[in-house]
Amino acid sequence: MFRILIGVFCAVLWSPVSQALSPGLQVAKQWKLLRYNFEPQAPISDPNFYNPQNVLITGVAVTNDRIFVATPKLFSGVPSTVSWVSKAQFGDSPTLQAFPDWTFSNTGRSDFNCSDLILTSVYRLRLDSCNRIWLLDAGISRSLEDYEITCPPKILVVDLATDRVVRRIDFPPEVLRGESLFTNMVIDETTAKGCDDVFVYITDTVEPGIIVYDSGKDVTWRVSHPAMYPDPDFAQSEIHEHRFVLMDGVVGLTFDERTGVVYFQPLATDRVFSVHKNVLRAGPLPDNKMLDVKLVGKKSSQGIGLAVSPFDSSLIFSPLSETAIASWNPTTNQQSVLAFDRDQLQFVADITTTKSEPGVIYAIASKFHRFFLKNLNPNEFNNRIVRLELPAGNSLLGHRVALPAAPTHNSLLNYGIYNTHGQTSTNALQTYFTSPALTTPFTTKTPFKFESGGIVNYAARNPFTALNQGEAFPPSKATRDNYQRSYLDTLVGTTAPAATTRVVSVPPTAFSNRHSGYYYQRATRSLGQQ
Repeated sequence: MFRILIGVFCAVLWSPVSQALSPGLQVAKQWKLLRYNFEPQAPISDPNFYNPQNVLITGVAVTNDRIFVATPKLFSGVPSTVSWVSKAQFGDSPTLQAFPDWTFSNTGRSDFNCSDLILTSVYRLRLDSCNRIWLLDAGISRSLEDYEITCPPKILVVDLATDRVVRRIDFPPEVLRGESLFTNMVIDETTAKGCDDVFVYITDTVEPGIIVYDSGKDVTWRVSHPAMYPDPDFAQSEIHEHRFVLMDGVVGLTFDERTGVVYFQPLATDRVFSVHKNVLRAGPLPDNKMLDVKLVGKKSSQGIGLAVSPFDSSLIFSPLSETAIASWNPTTNQQSVLAFDRDQLQFVADITTTKSEPGVIYAIASKFHRFFLKNLNPNEFNNRIVRLELPAGNSLLGHRVALPAAPTHNSLLNYGIYNTHGQTSTNALQTYFTSPALTTPFTTKTPFKFESGGIVNYAARNPFTALNQGEAFPPSKATRDNYQRSYLDTLVGTTAPAATTRVVSVPPTAFSNRHSGYYYQRATRSLGQQ
């Protein structure tokens, strides 16, 4: 009888039809539709000012007592792009409080200048060790509609003790491209001697590249690499019965402070890549020099959210089709599925750790695909902030939750993790991630010539949905040789580069030929009491 019960338990645990088995997963906040603490005179009946079916969360930051969220202007009708709610209760649907206050919102306004302290569209926000929050403003309105460039991108740094802006960072035009969209950032404080002596790494998703900002020197430069571009073979993503096409370049980003490794991924790919902080800090690339990027591995499907475990530096990621949060240890190649929930973990756009709760991650899970496809059900919970306690230390090795089934009807996903190029494993957890550095070496191909910036010209005014506007879709992987190697598969390596002597002071150089090999400097405003 005992053996029969064990067999039944195991069958339930690993059944692909299990809806959820994630004992450590908590819903911190959840909303069917987001609502705000509007001022009395707010034109809430105007859908261009407030359309709740167009507002979704893409970024989160958590302090001791507040949870901050970013709601970018993907569509019209987003009244405030940064807000906060109290952390006191779990599972509720609180009203969003505009942050820092309503004067920072330019929605429905024409009486503003881009030099004002305003926020147009924020995708991600990050905390530093000085009790400040950094708000990355892309400056783009309605990025999934008509892609209006409202203002140049910038960063506002807000002191959380007073909720006042203490610093503004404007990016020089030389590091921008025609359709630049700054969507994510990490703050590198590993060598900081003060609050403003940090490096910031920023993703440009539509004109793919990484912007490096040396806050101590107030110098900015741009680097790019083929790994940061979207892969047409993975343009179509699938969550349950919903499929959508989105050609996003580099957007997922996280940083391992222990090893100095920056992990990144485009949305339209099955791969995760890395670059060492010393490579990014070394300055702009000279002509004909490739960025030293490494292929970390391949996932079971596309994804955005990335984080690093504070316990063992495991990479935490969320494959979209599997509606799960998983981890992979780069040292041991060990994998664990930390949480799986078909409803609560749809489209995890951001994963973050918090110093106020060591060993805990928070994640944003939204039904972005339903917003994008315009088939949202307003009677369901469509935005969630979930909390997950990470198993400490080696307990990750034995962590088990129910695994979903492999996708069966998305031809674009018949390649990669479910056909692992000869890698075999009896561990079901190994079906989420394949690490080429720890398996059979890939066949090397000669790298193709690549310019460090501006090689792709997105002529369509709305670059996100160009594939929906009559362009021919590429052949699926199912019609190709699954064993044909990509150049990106040859970027295998584990050696961290040595610290590189960096030019300390280089005067701004004239911009020419969309070249990224220069430092650019622009005055940073230090703001006192506003």
